[in-house]
Amino acid sequence: MTIGQPDGTAVAPPGPPEPAGAPAHTTAPGRRPGVPPGRSKVPEVAALFWLVKILTTGMGETASDYLGRTLGPIPAGALGFAAFVVALVAQFRATRYRAGTYWTAIVMVSVFGTMAADVVHVIAGVPYLVSTLAFAAALAVILFAWHATEGTLAIHSIRTRRREIFYWATVLATFALGTAVGDLTAGTLDLGYLPSALVFGALILVPALSGRFLGLNAVAAFWGAYVLTRPLGASFADWMGVSTARGGLGWGTGPVTLALTVPIVLLVGYLAVSGKDTPQEAADGA
Repeated sequence: MTIGQPDGTAVAPPGPPEPAGAPAHTTAPGRRPGVPPGRSKVPEVAALFWLVKILTTGMGETASDYLGRTLGPIPAGALGFAAFVVALVAQFRATRYRAGTYWTAIVMVSVFGTMAADVVHVIAGVPYLVSTLAFAAALAVILFAWHATEGTLAIHSIRTRRREIFYWATVLATFALGTAVGDLTAGTLDLGYLPSALVFGALILVPALSGRFLGLNAVAAFWGAYVLTRPLGASFADWMGVSTARGGLGWGTGPVTLALTVPIVLLVGYLAVSGKDTPQEAADGA
């Protein structure tokens, strides 16, 4: 599935040339005048982006479940949070997009986002419907604040620290929301894991096709599909991992986690070597 590049930022016509020796004046929301734009630290969006994203959502789901059952919810949560912080710090400290750094951060967000959603339900006892609505509200607030502050939600405009913070806050909220939605449909609504996966597989086509044929804004199409990748991947992973008594294949969360980790590592390695998803200005050495 390929969705149009989630940009949408307008390009102003060239103005009159600056006098010789005059300082360059560049401005953008979130950046002081005269400060050159940073490099994009998020990948180009194409088919492999969506494939790796869905694999990471499934891997995060089963890894969280496996660690929770093996270590206990609180130790697993502490470990997941520590790994999440380390991966995110590495991403923020990077000066340009690096496939390994970026996708490691996505994996850790997936694992910790799942744990956060599960803790809200399992330990705090919050129903999935309530947590779904709460996470949806949190995501809406983040997106509203991002757009109100920066004037755009286009991921290829993320060239300042403030926009990067908004981006990763949004990513974390989408993972928590997607986890709650997947558990809501599979458990509370009693659809089961495989039917839930098929439902989300159909739903994810809506923003993709609407963006291509109905003129849906590319940014809206991107974030709509991005949210749905979480319950899609997680539902398939749960279906493979849970017992047959719960409607799954009974392969176990540990083996499924390993089985999903292998293609993630191979695909990210390929992207790192080939540069297929490297932002254009980084590929040009800008």
